[in-house]
Amino acid sequence: MNPHEDLFAQAARALEAARALVITAGAGMGVDSGLPDFRGNEGFWRAYPPYKDLGLGFSSLANPRWFATDPSLAWGFYGHRLALYRKTQPHPGFEVLARLARRMTDGFFVFTSNVDGQFQRAGFEDERIVECHGAIDFMQCTRSCGAGIFPADAHHVKVDPQSFRAEEPLPKCPRCGALARPNILMFGDPQWDDRRTHAQEERLEAWLAALPREAQGRVVVIECGAGTAIPTVRSFGERIAEGLGGLLVRINVREPEVPAGHVGLPLGARAALTEIELRLARGARV
Repeated sequence: MNPHEDLFAQAARALEAARALVITAGAGMGVDSGLPDFRGNEGFWRAYPPYKDLGLGFSSLANPRWFATDPSLAWGFYGHRLALYRKTQPHPGFEVLARLARRMTDGFFVFTSNVDGQFQRAGFEDERIVECHGAIDFMQCTRSCGAGIFPADAHHVKVDPQSFRAEEPLPKCPRCGALARPNILMFGDPQWDDRRTHAQEERLEAWLAALPREAQGRVVVIECGAGTAIPTVRSFGERIAEGLGGLLVRINVREPEVPAGHVGLPLGARAALTEIELRLARGARV
């Protein structure tokens, strides 16, 4: 018998009765797709060896100052990630979540700290997603010239695979020609243009406010790969589950701990979601 059988069954029962689904995700969600989760400097340096020699960890590189002082370094880091995310296929766990979302009478919403655009690439509607840290598929001007937020589609950054430095031409603002940067919330980043994310959050709040009374207690929050180092996603999911009387299903290999009465699964997203859907498919036997 699977050691997590009771937890899979509890999650499946809640989903069977649910009217609304909130999907939350952190960096661990992309691991099954082959994406690095940047957990700790050693994990980060395995993905980006040249930065170890420079003594630069993820939080050091994910800083807007490099766009002013060393644009080639800045766009080497973000340009590589842009290309990586574009070519990465979302793992089958995304398909499971999409099927679960389609079961919901009152709909669903996604809340993620990931900037990789994987939910959109997996077919989720952009209008149903909150990217609380922004998205690499969008850019903004480093001079705040009034261009606003614009798509990154036209930009392909060439990055030297040995040095991880970007080669000219670097992305430019379509309005003033100044250097562009990703529309991503970095560390120590008062210049981040949050208008796109703010509009997403407003849509989420409107959906939550419009949920009918019948949905109370029949909301499931499925959280995938969200850690405690930056607890934004975990805190959001717990708040929603508590406020709406629903069940939190936390899927996290390293940090599956949950408040009493909820479900914590020490597994990867793909494996856990597959097992939950399997129990759900059994219907009355769950």
